[in-house]
Amino acid sequence: MFRPKSILILLAVALVWPANTVAQQKPALAQQVALGEVIVQRNCVACHSVRRGRSSPHPQAPSFRYLSQSYPVAALAEALAEGIMTGHPDMPVFEFDAKAVDHIIAYLESIQDN
Repeated sequence: MFRPKSILILLAVALVWPANTVAQQKPALAQQVALGEVIVQRNCVACHSVRRGRSSPHPQAPSFRYLSQSYPVAALAEALAEGIMTGHPDMPVFEFDAKAVDHIIAYLESIQDN
Protein backbone atom coordinates (compact mmCIF):
# COMPACT_ATOMS: atom_id res chain seq x y z
CA MET A 1 0.00 0.00 0.00
CA PHE A 2 1.21 3.49 -0.86
CA ARG A 3 1.85 5.98 1.87
CA PRO A 4 0.81 9.61 1.37
CA LYS A 5 4.47 10.63 1.10
CA SER A 6 5.05 8.02 -1.65
CA ILE A 7 2.05 9.28 -3.58
CA LEU A 8 3.34 12.84 -3.40
CA ILE A 9 6.74 11.76 -4.70
CA LEU A 10 5.14 9.84 -7.58
CA LEU A 11 2.98 12.84 -8.47
CA ALA A 12 6.00 15.15 -8.40
CA VAL A 13 7.94 12.82 -10.70
CA ALA A 14 4.95 12.50 -13.04
CA LEU A 15 4.63 16.27 -13.28
CA VAL A 16 8.33 16.91 -13.87
CA TRP A 17 9.01 14.00 -16.28
CA PRO A 18 7.08 15.36 -19.31
CA ALA A 19 8.57 18.82 -18.86
CA ASN A 20 12.09 17.39 -18.95
CA THR A 21 11.28 15.32 -22.03
CA VAL A 22 9.95 18.36 -23.91
CA ALA A 23 12.91 20.47 -22.82
CA GLN A 24 15.31 17.82 -24.12
CA GLN A 25 13.47 17.55 -27.44
CA LYS A 26 13.69 21.26 -28.26
CA PRO A 27 17.51 21.42 -28.41
CA ALA A 28 17.57 18.17 -30.41
CA LEU A 29 15.08 19.58 -32.94
CA ALA A 30 16.98 22.87 -33.11
CA GLN A 31 20.17 20.93 -33.83
CA GLN A 32 18.42 18.91 -36.56
CA VAL A 33 17.12 22.11 -38.15
CA ALA A 34 20.58 23.70 -38.05
CA LEU A 35 22.22 20.65 -39.59
CA GLY A 36 19.52 20.50 -42.27
CA GLU A 37 20.16 24.13 -43.13
CA VAL A 38 23.86 23.39 -43.62
CA ILE A 39 23.05 20.49 -45.94
CA VAL A 40 20.67 22.48 -48.14
CA GLN A 41 23.06 25.44 -48.20
CA ARG A 42 25.80 23.15 -49.52
CA ASN A 43 23.68 21.30 -52.06
CA CYS A 44 20.64 23.33 -53.09
CA VAL A 45 21.22 27.06 -52.74
CA ALA A 46 22.67 27.49 -56.24
CA CYS A 47 19.20 26.86 -57.72
CA HIS A 48 16.64 27.02 -54.90
CA SER A 49 15.65 29.63 -52.39
CA VAL A 50 16.35 27.79 -49.16
CA ARG A 51 15.34 30.60 -46.79
CA ARG A 52 12.28 32.68 -46.22
CA GLY A 53 11.96 35.93 -48.08
CA ARG A 54 14.15 35.08 -51.04
CA SER A 55 13.46 34.03 -54.62
CA SER A 56 15.07 31.00 -56.22
CA PRO A 57 18.08 31.87 -58.40
CA HIS A 58 16.95 29.31 -60.98
CA PRO A 59 13.56 30.31 -62.43
CA GLN A 60 12.30 26.71 -62.61
CA ALA A 61 13.52 25.69 -59.14
CA PRO A 62 10.79 25.94 -56.51
CA SER A 63 11.41 27.92 -53.36
CA PHE A 64 11.77 25.51 -50.45
CA ARG A 65 9.52 27.62 -48.21
CA TYR A 66 6.50 26.78 -50.39
CA LEU A 67 6.99 23.01 -50.73
CA SER A 68 4.19 22.23 -48.25
CA GLN A 69 1.70 23.93 -50.56
CA SER A 70 2.22 21.11 -53.06
CA TYR A 71 2.61 18.08 -50.76
CA PRO A 72 3.59 17.13 -47.21
CA VAL A 73 7.26 17.94 -46.67
CA ALA A 74 7.79 14.64 -44.84
CA ALA A 75 6.81 12.87 -48.08
CA LEU A 76 10.16 14.00 -49.53
CA ALA A 77 12.08 11.69 -47.19
CA GLU A 78 11.99 8.70 -49.53
CA ALA A 79 12.98 10.77 -52.56
CA LEU A 80 15.87 12.34 -50.65
CA ALA A 81 17.13 8.91 -49.59
CA GLU A 82 16.72 7.21 -52.97
CA GLY A 83 17.65 10.14 -55.17
CA ILE A 84 15.43 12.89 -56.47
CA MET A 85 14.94 12.16 -60.14
CA THR A 86 12.51 14.95 -60.95
CA GLY A 87 12.78 18.65 -60.46
CA HIS A 88 13.93 21.39 -62.76
CA PRO A 89 15.45 20.05 -66.01
CA ASP A 90 19.11 20.56 -65.09
CA MET A 91 18.83 19.38 -61.48
CA PRO A 92 21.50 16.87 -60.47
CA VAL A 93 20.51 13.66 -58.67
CA PHE A 94 21.06 13.83 -54.91
CA GLU A 95 21.01 10.95 -52.44
CA PHE A 96 21.30 11.43 -48.68
CA ASP A 97 21.71 9.01 -45.79
CA ALA A 98 18.92 8.58 -43.21
CA LYS A 99 20.34 11.10 -40.72
CA ALA A 100 20.81 13.74 -43.38
CA VAL A 101 17.24 13.15 -44.59
CA ASP A 102 15.93 13.71 -41.05
CA HIS A 103 17.92 16.94 -40.80
CA ILE A 104 16.73 18.18 -44.19
CA ILE A 105 13.08 17.41 -43.42
CA ALA A 106 13.33 19.17 -40.03
CA TYR A 107 14.80 22.23 -41.73
CA LEU A 108 12.27 22.28 -44.55
CA GLU A 109 9.38 21.98 -42.10
CA SER A 110 10.80 24.88 -40.08
CA ILE A 111 10.75 27.34 -43.01
CA GLN A 112 7.35 26.62 -44.57
CA ASP A 113 5.04 29.52 -45.44
CA ASN A 114 1.70 27.75 -45.41
